[in-house]
Amino acid sequence: MSGVERIAEAFASARASGRRAALMPYLMGCFPDLETSRRIGLAYADAGADLVELGVPFSDPLADGRVIHAAGTAALAAGAKLDHVLDVGRSIGERVPVVVMCYANPILGRGVERFADALVAIGASGLIVPDLPYEEAPAVGAACEERGLALVPLVAPTTPAERLAAIGARARGFVYTVALTGTTGERAGLDGTVAQVIERAAAATSVPVAIGFGIGTPEQAASAAAAGAAGVIIGSRLVRAAAESEDPPAAVLALVREFAAALGG
Repeated sequence: MSGVERIAEAFASARASGRRAALMPYLMGCFPDLETSRRIGLAYADAGADLVELGVPFSDPLADGRVIHAAGTAALAAGAKLDHVLDVGRSIGERVPVVVMCYANPILGRGVERFADALVAIGASGLIVPDLPYEEAPAVGAACEERGLALVPLVAPTTPAERLAAIGARARGFVYTVALTGTTGERAGLDGTVAQVIERAAAATSVPVAIGFGIGTPEQAASAAAAGAAGVIIGSRLVRAAAESEDPPAAVLALVREFAAALGG
């Protein structure tokens, strides 16, 4: 089964189980350390995750807010390398589909083809590159397409209609729809435009629409699902729990179970 097929199966299985949206927790690779991050990822699977987004620590993560930025900085300071993160992904990928979130520099530094081969070697299903513009994506997209990997694009509330249609037509796996303008991070509440943002993205593509950025409570996750999201991505809340707890895997296990309960199934 290709990575694209495995992602599609995960969304289909979530729907078949009665879940209102696929549950997609984010993990910062090698935070707080390599083995603990592996245990956190496996705890996500134990708690009911349908897919896992695995972040590669990067020195200048322009899309990330304070919590995820701090986690990536700590991982790099502790000696995290790309191969360490991919090793964590290999373990998680045996349980649920893994979509690697990596900024463009590490991909270009290793070489697009070699990077894509590394994703296949660990059993990853897809790739998200938040700082890769649509116009510069064809080479990465072709490398992913040849290997059955999903290159997952991001769209924002401010993405123009013509550009949204072009991105949606090329999307594989799912469309990562940003719920609000700004960086990742918990918010007190989602504004009233989320349903419109989801509807607009869904009309531009044939793949599922997953929503992220600012979703930090089970109630917000349920609200996003009710607004039409096929997937809900939880990031900063889980990374913060890992940072604050003496037993990060146990802390995130309890939290992800709460999100899973809120989404049903």
